[in-house]
Amino acid sequence: MAGLAGCDPVDLAETGDRAAAPEPVAGSALAALDALEVKGRAPRTGYERENFGDGWVDTDRNGCDTRNDVLARDLTGETFRPGTRDCVVATGTLADPYSGSTIEFRRGEGTSEAVQIDHVVALSDAWQKGAQGWDTDRRVAFANDPLNLLAADGPLNMQKGDGDAATWLPPNTAFRCAYVARQVAVKATYGLWVTQAERDAMAGVLAGCPDEPLPDGGATAPAAATPTAPDALVYPDCAAVRAAGAAPIHRGEPGFSDAFDGDGDGVGCE
Repeated sequence: MAGLAGCDPVDLAETGDRAAAPEPVAGSALAALDALEVKGRAPRTGYERENFGDGWVDTDRNGCDTRNDVLARDLTGETFRPGTRDCVVATGTLADPYSGSTIEFRRGEGTSEAVQIDHVVALSDAWQKGAQGWDTDRRVAFANDPLNLLAADGPLNMQKGDGDAATWLPPNTAFRCAYVARQVAVKATYGLWVTQAERDAMAGVLAGCPDEPLPDGGATAPAAATPTAPDALVYPDCAAVRAAGAAPIHRGEPGFSDAFDGDGDGVGCE
């Protein structure tokens, strides 16, 4: 039968793919992804870690810095360094979401780095997708928001760098839906955009789990954080820090001093 005049032929394969695409469920990560703005990446010019604050702060005013709060949240069987009011995590076990393996965390020189705190949406990525226009308080809040933080395998965190979903996903495929959902929640909460390649990668993951919900805490951006008040704990030098099993010591942790941080990276007595 001849085709109708004035009508373009229909690509049946295309319509079949479209029909098979999952419909976003209200409240799902896939639905939230549809609402994110898509545009190109801005230049990285001007990015410095310090743009997002000087290390970890105490966002919930519980007397503990964010790094230790996340370790306490994500580790099991954790113990705390004596004299820190159950703030500074000394040991614990991580069921690492990125690798699917189990990692024993022990604070100390040469061991602390086995478990790192990952910014799920990397700070540099945020800088290039909207955060350049924020004030300092909002950037500090973003860098310390538990929604955007996960304890993870140190080497994999370093491998990820500032990659987005288009360039890096966890090797543990069972965690990819939850990982991408968290990235979507963070970007929706803070009004960050995604690139087309990033959106396509996110949609590809979420197509396999269209009902994946947004994680808790993804509704509104938190109030700006303020730096942790200095702690009464004082170490006279790095020898004392190491003797106490506190090395390397991070800015914001009890007893930290700029005198311990010769290279200014926020980590002392390395």
